[in-house]
Amino acid sequence: MRSKCCSHSQAAHIPRRAFLADVGMGFTGLALGELLLRDGICRANETAAFSLPDGNPHFRPKAKSVIWIFLVGGMSHVESFDPKPALNEFAGKEIGDTPHKDVLSVSFVNENLRVVVPNDANGHIRHKLFPMQVGFQRRGQSGLEISDWWPHLGSCADDLAIVRSMWTTDNNHGAQLQFHTGRHVLEGQFPTIGSWVHYGLGSLNDTLPRFVVLGTPIADCCGGIGAHGANYLGPEHNGVQLGVDPKDPLPFAAPGADVYREEQQHEFELLGRLNKLAAVEYPEDNAIRARIKSYELAFHMQTAVPEVVDCEAETQAIRKLYGLDQKPSETFGRQCLVARRLVEKGVRFVQIFHGSNGGAGAWDAHGALKTNHATHCAQVDQPIAGLLTDLKQRGMLEETMLVIGTEFGRTPGTQGSDGRDHHPFGFSVVMAGGGLKGGIAHGATDALGFHAIESRHYVTDIHATVLHQLGIDAKRLEVPGRKRLAIDFGQPIKEIIA
Repeated sequence: MRSKCCSHSQAAHIPRRAFLADVGMGFTGLALGELLLRDGICRANETAAFSLPDGNPHFRPKAKSVIWIFLVGGMSHVESFDPKPALNEFAGKEIGDTPHKDVLSVSFVNENLRVVVPNDANGHIRHKLFPMQVGFQRRGQSGLEISDWWPHLGSCADDLAIVRSMWTTDNNHGAQLQFHTGRHVLEGQFPTIGSWVHYGLGSLNDTLPRFVVLGTPIADCCGGIGAHGANYLGPEHNGVQLGVDPKDPLPFAAPGADVYREEQQHEFELLGRLNKLAAVEYPEDNAIRARIKSYELAFHMQTAVPEVVDCEAETQAIRKLYGLDQKPSETFGRQCLVARRLVEKGVRFVQIFHGSNGGAGAWDAHGALKTNHATHCAQVDQPIAGLLTDLKQRGMLEETMLVIGTEFGRTPGTQGSDGRDHHPFGFSVVMAGGGLKGGIAHGATDALGFHAIESRHYVTDIHATVLHQLGIDAKRLEVPGRKRLAIDFGQPIKEIIA
């Protein structure tokens, strides 16, 4: 497995054969040797006594790839996939005045969750319920209740597995990082779910990254690149950010205008030979092989990436399916279409961000929730439904898992005159494909959408479900010196697995 990094004093003791190899290569060899040492690649005799994952699943997988969609800012669960008509019935009333005041008695001390609601000077509850800002319907033969802001995805209800009993511990937007790593932002940064997939599984396409990020990542205030980072697994397992403009999909990847591709290919071939000669110094080091692969991948990506993000060859019907013919949904629709093309080419994990705005996120509707959510649902509803439909009609849905998440839900009570606050006590995640059941709602919140009360799931249960369907036993992805907590692993949600 990954070798322990060399110190400068250790690097000074270069074996005779390595010295002769470097000298025989002149200053080029010496420079390469220095580069490798500076990168922290060490000699084989200092390699730790364990092995890196071999790229094969631990057991037979039901899925090959994941498309992970994250709605930044906290989408309201009660106005999307967990409608609560009781909010309309008791709108304007304080919780203590409703038949559902018992929801306040629920406290989850073991998970450090406590209910905090506004009160007056006498300690009486002052938490006025805010009615639903949109209607809802039963969708498909399954009758799943989904709001009218999601008509297109609602038409795919019989393919959806909605988990309505999610909870988390961060009541601010650090929950964005927590949703991806399983740890509270105050605990630091940890590997994300996409990085664990990258670390555990081999590539299905040697000309494209295994883990791709589309859209604008979350802001630095809420975790930044840590939401698609690998942390202690190493930067080689970070998500690779791509744009969807075929003229510039990967910044700084194209060679200079005065460099011919044939010339660059010869340069890469030379670098490959130098790397292999450097293996004289590091004969059994997995890291040197990984380094060689990274150089090869960088070269191949220059051609492969522009081709895969170029959607012009897609039929007009497909472009319309994703909403590319409508301004509100065009940008996100293109990202979803590129995600399908990436998965089709063998990319393991595609992560799409929607709503990142340099701050808390566009879905953070503390006010004007009706306008906010109507606008943003119109941007993503048809593209996501188009993606699901397209995967299904191509026979790809069974081997591709779709996950639609957000950091938390919104409060049943009002904030200001027309908004909802952050709500970590109960919210929803939507999943489809990848060997999951369709047309089911698993778990439940109470009548007001306040608490997850039935089949409660912490965010890492979503991670565990994804890894399980990919054939990965997370506990076998051992990293020496990095003890993971039991909650880090989560538990696969067996009730939604077909």
